[in-house]
Amino acid sequence: MIDLAPEVIALLCVAATAAGFIDAIAGGGGLITVPALLAAGVNPVAAIATNKVQGSVGTASATWSFWRAGKIDLRMLKWPLVATLVGAAFGAMAITMVDTRWLMVLLPVLLVGIALYFLFGPKASDEDAHARLTPLAYAGVACGIGFYDGFFGPGTGSFFALSLVSLMGMGLTRATANTKALNLMSNVVSVVVLAAGGHVLWLLGGLMAVGQFIGGRLGSHAAMRFGPRLIRPLLVAICLGMVVKLLSDPANPLRVMVGAAIQ
Repeated sequence: MIDLAPEVIALLCVAATAAGFIDAIAGGGGLITVPALLAAGVNPVAAIATNKVQGSVGTASATWSFWRAGKIDLRMLKWPLVATLVGAAFGAMAITMVDTRWLMVLLPVLLVGIALYFLFGPKASDEDAHARLTPLAYAGVACGIGFYDGFFGPGTGSFFALSLVSLMGMGLTRATANTKALNLMSNVVSVVVLAAGGHVLWLLGGLMAVGQFIGGRLGSHAAMRFGPRLIRPLLVAICLGMVVKLLSDPANPLRVMVGAAIQ
């Protein structure tokens, strides 16, 4: 592990706790922990790999809570889980070989679209609606999101939640619960692939995982208790917060493109 001061490690653990709480409800915790790891001096690939380790623990914690409450439909998720595994494996392999800067252009646009959907689209409630896709057809969508999670990650929970609500007709709390199972699959597979390449900082990831576990348990219980009243506005806030965070970087390619266009 790189040499980090104890206070820096403590701050990273606090960031992981906050990220675990947010991830359990709306996704997007990676946009707290990945920048925190980068700010601590961790190189980008190692930061993403280590984030997957601690994120997997938080997601597992939330998944366990939702599963015990009977909110996860593993029969429906059979093929989507397999597809997510495949997508995440290829995404994690690709990140070590491909420039990720183009994602900084696409990601803010996608996140704004998700926020607008939950703000102005059909009001997502806890009532299930008619599914537009079969679970087998949805597996193709899950594969794409799994690839993105293996390749980069932040916002994956929001993408899964949106697709389960809009394409599979799930109520928002049920969609949030099943999102955790899919996200756990993509996280674990990504960890395995990136660990095989020697990119994971295990000790740091393990310490941050404690915070993720606590945050994940608290967030999942809050989601089940308050349902759409909490999940829907937090999804919107997290999506817009991630956009602001991404565009606050002067080197963000989309910000540079827009700045050049208006000059």
